[in-house]
Amino acid sequence: MKLTTLLALFGIALFGFACTDTEHYPGSGEECSPDDPVIELSVQQCAQAA
Repeated sequence: MKLTTLLALFGIALFGFACTDTEHYPGSGEECSPDDPVIELSVQQCAQAA
């Protein structure tokens, strides 16, 4: 029973940490703007650059 409770609390905490700020870039913390060149990139273009 304690293991189940622990796993449930861990899952809830994980979902809480999954919420992100959509106004800033996650790596640099810089603010996003409508004229950023990366906004027009597709998923395929991002995968090719990596």
